[in-house]
Amino acid sequence: MLSSIAVTVAVCAAAASAAPFRDAPRDVSVLTATDAIQSSFTWSSSGALVFPKNDSRTIAGVKDPSIVEIDGTYHVFASTAQASGYSLVYFNFTDFSQANNATFNYLDETPIGSGYRAAPEVFYFAPQSTWFLIYQNGNAAYSTNEDIGNPAGWSAPTNFYNGTPSIITENIGNGYWVDMWVICDAADCYLFSSDDNGHLYRSQTSLSSFPSGMSDPVIALSDSQYALYEASNVYNVGGSQYLLIVEAIGSDGNRYFRSWTSNSPGGTWTGLADTEANPFARSSNVAFNGTAWTKSISHGEVIRTNTDQTLTISPCNLRYLYQGLSPNATGDYNALPWRLGLLTQTNSAC
Repeated sequence: MLSSIAVTVAVCAAAASAAPFRDAPRDVSVLTATDAIQSSFTWSSSGALVFPKNDSRTIAGVKDPSIVEIDGTYHVFASTAQASGYSLVYFNFTDFSQANNATFNYLDETPIGSGYRAAPEVFYFAPQSTWFLIYQNGNAAYSTNEDIGNPAGWSAPTNFYNGTPSIITENIGNGYWVDMWVICDAADCYLFSSDDNGHLYRSQTSLSSFPSGMSDPVIALSDSQYALYEASNVYNVGGSQYLLIVEAIGSDGNRYFRSWTSNSPGGTWTGLADTEANPFARSSNVAFNGTAWTKSISHGEVIRTNTDQTLTISPCNLRYLYQGLSPNATGDYNALPWRLGLLTQTNSAC
């Protein structure tokens, strides 16, 4: 996410035999009727796990992670933030206890290039045997790569739209167009985005046409500005059930996640755990070991082992890599010291 609101608000499928970095390693377990997504959640949190490197980049924050697990290796793409702007980074590791030791591969040194790049999402597009990295660059952009483990292999950015769609301009107010997210079903691919002003947008194109041919966006969901803010995730949780997660800013000024379900990415969204009293993830339903290092549970992603474009996850024993922030942090939003931590679901019913 990349919204520059006042700091008082900011803080208050492929074959299993293929090469391991080239496609999805395995499918999630077959889901049964008892594996339906539940309507309330509790979590435990790690401490802060990933920090900026002490190098010439002088990065202030590591943010907006997208993560997949392939044969025991976690591949993470994230935003790097500092007062001068945003860029992207890639790193990998095999154990979360060693995540902070992973080498940072700065993607502005690849064909992705320098300039405004933020809020990545990574997935393997099986119909083309290619990895896609989706991100914001003032537009909604993508790069492709045959090998997720080769940072230099990413292509230069290609935009999904010719300029800012009119519906965004008409509804964005003083917000920002951010946090692009793609998911596909058997027929279509859907591109979601947010405007920091209470609107979730959706475009779509056929699976056979992707990444070309995105339709003009429509408003998929709306609410008050801070109740539907940014950082959406959409997942298939088995069969025809889909889970939507969107970040909100709570009455205490801290970030948290609400959730909804639908029978299609293009369908109507029905509230699941979608209030401050019953959130998907908020400081009130997250247990920390000792003093909480963050009061905000902000932009992140469910850890996926099925890495293809369907974004299929098991609703059981969820893990969520997120960004958090010291409750005492102050200053310019872009220069805030965001760190990455891990939520582990503690009340899984399956």
